[in-house]
Amino acid sequence: MSLTPHQVTLITKSFKQVEPISLKAAEIFYDTLFSYDPTLKPLFKGDMKQQGRKLMAMIHAAVSSLDTPDKLVPILQQLAKRHVSYGVKTTHFTPVCNALLHTLKMGLGSDFTPEVRDAWAAMLHFVADTMKAEMAA
Repeated sequence: MSLTPHQVTLITKSFKQVEPISLKAAEIFYDTLFSYDPTLKPLFKGDMKQQGRKLMAMIHAAVSSLDTPDKLVPILQQLAKRHVSYGVKTTHFTPVCNALLHTLKMGLGSDFTPEVRDAWAAMLHFVADTMKAEMAA
């Protein structure tokens, strides 16, 4: 992963700001995702609050593993395999990443600086690229 130590700090610090509003953040994320790509909504069949908790737990795990990407990669590979079984396609990563960035912007307000955005975008690219490679394997 090509994140700098400063980017890791920015991501970790900003996620700590979002965690207290994690249920609202998850709601913003899914509302945004479905507005960006309504065709994704049928992929989510369960309780959306529970889905939101899973999303935030996965983001927490990713953020917590930024200093040890060798531990994160196998988690992302397993996640990719599960997502294939749900019907997720590699083309879905763009709206997902964009919805996550929008959610962070809404949750962080003025603390969502261009530098923070770039750090999150770099992390999301790593996550998406890792998962896409596993989905294509």
